[in-house]
Amino acid sequence: MSLPVVGITLDWEPAGGYSKLPWYALRENYAAMVAAAGGLPVLLPHEPERAADYLATIDALIITGGAFDVDPALFGAAARHPTVSTKDRRTAFEFAITRGAIERDMPVLGICGGEQLLNVVLGGTLIQHIPDEIPGALAHEQPNPRTEPGHSVAVAAGTLLHRVTGRAEMHINSAHHQAVRDVPAGVVVNAVAPDGVIEGIEATGRRFVIGVQWHPEYAIDPGDRKLFTALTAAAR
Repeated sequence: MSLPVVGITLDWEPAGGYSKLPWYALRENYAAMVAAAGGLPVLLPHEPERAADYLATIDALIITGGAFDVDPALFGAAARHPTVSTKDRRTAFEFAITRGAIERDMPVLGICGGEQLLNVVLGGTLIQHIPDEIPGALAHEQPNPRTEPGHSVAVAAGTLLHRVTGRAEMHINSAHHQAVRDVPAGVVVNAVAPDGVIEGIEATGRRFVIGVQWHPEYAIDPGDRKLFTALTAAAR
């Protein structure tokens, strides 16, 4: 049996740092977790007009995180918070390939900013800056290393996330200043932080469409690896 091909979106940076020219980047642990779960990781450059061609070659999709935000215009926001920073071509590509994957009922896992994009693609909205909107919010941009947990989340019983991880509570890392605000019809919240911030969503009536606000590729909680195992299993 051939390995399920799991497409993983890349991050993008302008010239400077690694290269004098614009460059793509991705932490190794995204691909390593897919490979360990029995999938074949394939990295996806940002070519919005080629989204359908990529979808014809992959069996599942991971939308990765990054230090940028979804353009608030995409979810109908009347104003744009000063902290918002966008990568428009990356978002255009991820929007196109995520929408296409959902239309094909392809397994999808959105991670951190990928969860936020997934919610917008499905018709939801976002909190643009947690400290300005959530009184007494936790440090969702945790000060300790990303290889350590920043806080816990409660996993909703009866959800796909609960069935996959077998966890009622998960200890997760946290590296975000935005979060899901409202979920659309057909989407349920599957994880919440102690301060009420939404930490996970999933689409009902689909094989596997889950978004998590943390970074399970670090494998901090015992349930993290199970997300990748379930994704590749759903892609077979």
